[in-house]
This record gives sequence, C-alpha cells and structure tokens, in this order.
Amino acid sequence: MLERKRRKGSKAHTEITFILPMGTPPGPVSVVGDFNGWQPGTHELQPREDGTRAVTVALPRDRTHAFRYLAAGDYWVNDEGADALDGPNGLLRT
Repeated sequence: MLERKRRKGSKAHTEITFILPMGTPPGPVSVVGDFNGWQPGTHELQPREDGTRAVTVALPRDRTHAFRYLAAGDYWVNDEGADALDGPNGLLRT
C-alpha cells in the first residue's frame, strides 16, 4: 500500500510511505527502486503500532519512479497500489 503527502516546505518533493503487513513477507524488507540505486537496506521498512511496517521516502515531484520490495532470501514483492507496471517493476507517479 502507498500513502502520498506533499512535503511541507517543499514544492519539489512528495513524501511516499511504502506499507506492508507485518510478517508478509517474513524477515527484513526494503523498498528498492531507481530513487535509491536499487540498494537493499537503504529504505528498510520498520514496524508500526498498527501491525504494519513502513518507510517514508521523499521523492522528486512530477516524475515516474520504478520500485519493488525486496525481502530476505532474494524474495521480490510488488505493490498492488502501484500506478502501473513496467515489466516486473511497479511504477509510481509523484
């Protein structure tokens, strides 16, 4: 699931919160994409009180970003909330 919010004080960025249920998939999960060089661990999802885990990333506005989730064991997960798909990657328009 994705949550979007314009970043206060910045007309150039949108805050995107990437959210997954706790434990699905199991183990550590990172959101990877063209905005972080597809590097796992850069934006690792953290537990929240509501039973989900999430990470918020400020992304440049008026762009399309490719992303996926990468879990332990080289397990890739797509987000059904993506705006579109490009092959195996989700696309997010900010």
